[in-house]
Amino acid sequence: MTKSQMIEAIENAKEVHKTQMNKIKSEISGKKIDKPTAPGKMECECGIWFHANEKEMKNILGLQLFEHLDRDHEKWHTDYVNIYKLFFVEEKKGIFSKLLGSGHDQMKIDKAKVYFSELEKDTQALLLTADVALRRVMALQDSKFS
Repeated sequence: MTKSQMIEAIENAKEVHKTQMNKIKSEISGKKIDKPTAPGKMECECGIWFHANEKEMKNILGLQLFEHLDRDHEKWHTDYVNIYKLFFVEEKKGIFSKLLGSGHDQMKIDKAKVYFSELEKDTQALLLTADVALRRVMALQDSKFS
């Protein structure tokens, strides 16, 4: 992977998670989402790329920064699962819920808003760590890349 490819991949990972946050916010506000955000870090396009290039990433970023980025990404997805379960995991419904419809009830929305505020913190931490990785990559000579 070249230096410019790694820079592009890190920038793309940042944008993907910003886009996912907008999608999640839309879901909480009542808009129907056809393809929800992946609940697991290894289902996410960024996580798949990150671990497919793990050896090179560790070599370029260093083990400590690689692990920090991985932990921040995992925390983001772990906390997102709370929102995912609220909106996308089918729960057993009683007869009255079936009769009244399947919209998001206010308690669900309120819970999602609390989870979302934590996810915003996770996003900021993830973006900050990605920025550190980006600066590290940009500071390295091209000869360090394949």
